[in-house]
Formats: sequence, structure tokens, C-alpha cells
Amino acid sequence: MPAVEIKPGVYWIGIIDRTTDLFEGIWPISDTGVTYNAYLIDDEKKALIDLAKSNKGDEFFAQIEEITEIDRVDYIIINHMEPDHSGLIKIVRRLAPGVKIVGSRKTQEMLEKFFGITENVIVVGDGDTLSLGKRELRFFSTPFLHWPETIMTYEATHRILFSCDAFGGYGAVRGGIFDDESRDSVFYEREALRYYVNIVANFSARVLSAISKLQGVAVDVIAPSHGLIWRKNVSRIVELYKRWAEYASEPGEPGVTLIYASMYGSTEMTMNAVARGVSRTGSPVAIFDAARTHVSYILPSLWTMRGVIIGAPTYEVSLFPPMAEVLHMVSRKRIHNKLAAYFGGHGWSGGALRELQRIIEPLKWRILDTLEYVGSPKSSDLRAAESFGERFARQVTEGP
Repeated sequence: MPAVEIKPGVYWIGIIDRTTDLFEGIWPISDTGVTYNAYLIDDEKKALIDLAKSNKGDEFFAQIEEITEIDRVDYIIINHMEPDHSGLIKIVRRLAPGVKIVGSRKTQEMLEKFFGITENVIVVGDGDTLSLGKRELRFFSTPFLHWPETIMTYEATHRILFSCDAFGGYGAVRGGIFDDESRDSVFYEREALRYYVNIVANFSARVLSAISKLQGVAVDVIAPSHGLIWRKNVSRIVELYKRWAEYASEPGEPGVTLIYASMYGSTEMTMNAVARGVSRTGSPVAIFDAARTHVSYILPSLWTMRGVIIGAPTYEVSLFPPMAEVLHMVSRKRIHNKLAAYFGGHGWSGGALRELQRIIEPLKWRILDTLEYVGSPKSSDLRAAESFGERFARQVTEGP
């Protein structure tokens, strides 16, 4: 895709990736794609703001050549050292030998560790500025969004915030790179939430800190490293990120995430009865099969909704492994303070509930109800499951 002018002299030179299967080698994006947004400011001094993955060089350099010769680039601003942002740095240095790299003190350390680079590095701190001629860049320290070296760059003339991974999302752009060009805001907001919970959620306090720091800064455009560039409704993505960050310390919205895993169909049968009970209350419910749904898609529901119902059988006196794997990732992402319930069967000995309690204890989940049965669920068990689901959903909505 050709370079796109964001404002006079400021260009998007990003990469649209629809072939990578896993973001960070973990999170599935084969159905959605992702963009690696990089930018070029064409002034008396020319600056690249972030780069792209090392295997995406041809298109990246072709976009630069539309605007200027690569050897005329004076600065590379490194907002973040992760390889999807910095992977082309050695090639840029070969093509532009005099280029200077600008980043935080931690970036300077990482440049040597990642790439063996020690020369022509400029360290900037919080509030420092860099003149490009007509335009001035200002830098904000935003550590742990989501690595310790991360900064944001602000272009003062056009009031553009290059926000790095903050305010970003999954989803390859579909021709239009701006929020007002998108015809599917639901898709991009959903993928921004999934990206947030997968990548950023552990650092929610840092998100709120960064939003607070930027309150007095006039921003007309938010240009993140992934996803749409926001120019029409800039406040929308900030409001979403703020709300999502606040869920780290709050129980979430009224609603139920129902996660189940079934070996031979019995748990699934019970799950359908539980879901029937939940639906009677009118409560929102999202249902996931832990054995067949990547945890990437389960985490956003858990992050945003208050209630969680876990349905899984006992397996070798423990929790069914696919469910345990989901909950271990939930623990890594520190999804706290949920109201929970458990249902499941066993053949000759229980144990699933015991392991579930052990996993969620550090997360401060409160189990309000349990339903266990031996063997396959009988008619009476299924009736009890409907009541179980309805009772729990009302407790989530109305309070236990």
C-alpha cells in the first residue's frame, strides 16, 4: 500500500500483515490480520517513528522512497524495542549510515543487547524535545506500556501523538487507515479490546498513569503502532482504554462468561441447561469451549464481565487440563475479583473443584455456588443446572 499523508509532511508508512498466524508467537491473528504502523516526518531533518518487522522490508522501504531517499533520514525514533517495531533497524543503519537513533535510557541499553548498537544513540527523558526544523518533537516517558523502555512521541505542530502500543489494536486495515474511513467500528473496537487484554492488561495502572499525564496535552490525532489512526473521534479510543484499565481493580460489568470443557458430551449437556437458566434472567452471557477456543478470545470476556461459570469434569483427580490451561493464563493476566460458580461431573472420585479453588484463590474470585454429579447428568441434574444458572446470574446482576 502506498504511503498516506496524515498531515502536511507527516506520513504513514506502515505494513499491513494478513499472513502472520500468531502475534508475539502466542495470539491468533490469522483471521483478523494486524498493521505495523510506522511514520515518517519530512522536515529539514527527517525522522522515522518506529519501524517494522525484519521480514517486511521491501514494502517499508518502497514507501519511504516515495517521499525521500532513505540515506537522507536523520533520525529513527524508537518508541518501543519489541522486534515488530525495531526489526529493520540494522538495515536502515546500513542504508543511512549517519542516522541517529533516539530513545529512552533503557532503549539505549536494549539497543546494545538486541542489536549490538552503541554509536549514534541519543537518549531522551520525559519532556525532552527534538527540533526537526519547522516541527518539534516532545517525548513522554511511559514505561511498561508495555516494556520498560517505552516512550510516546508528540509532534506539536499538528498535535499528533505517536502513542506506540497504547491505544492500539489487532485488525489489518482495509484500505482506510483512519477511524473515520472505517465502516466496521465494532470489529476494530472488539479487536482493540482483545489486543488490550492479551498484551497490555497486566500494565493497566500504567495505562491510567499515561492517560493522566497526557490530560493537558492537546491531541488532534492518535497514531498508535497497531490498528486504526484516530483523527475524527480521538477521545473514543482513550475512553475505551481508560474503561478497560479500570477493570483491573473493579469486578466488571453485569454479565456471565460461561467456560466449559467436555470429554464425552456430559458437561456440554449440563452447560446448555446452565445457559438456559442464565438466559432466563436476561443477563448477557458469552459461552466458550475451553478445549476448542484459543484463550485469546476468552480473556476479553473474563476481563470485562463480572460473573464466571466454570464447567469441567474431573480428570485424573484434577481439573480437566484444557480448563486448567485457560485458568493458568487468566492467573498470568491477573484477572481479579470475579464472582464464580462451578459445575461438573466425575466418574469415581472428584478433584476438579479442589484444583479450581487452588488456582483462583490468589485472584480473589468468590465462588458463590457449585453443582457436582456422578456419571452422566440425569434429568434431575439438568433441572438443577437450570436453577443453578438462573440463581447465579441473578446474584451477579443483583448482588449476592
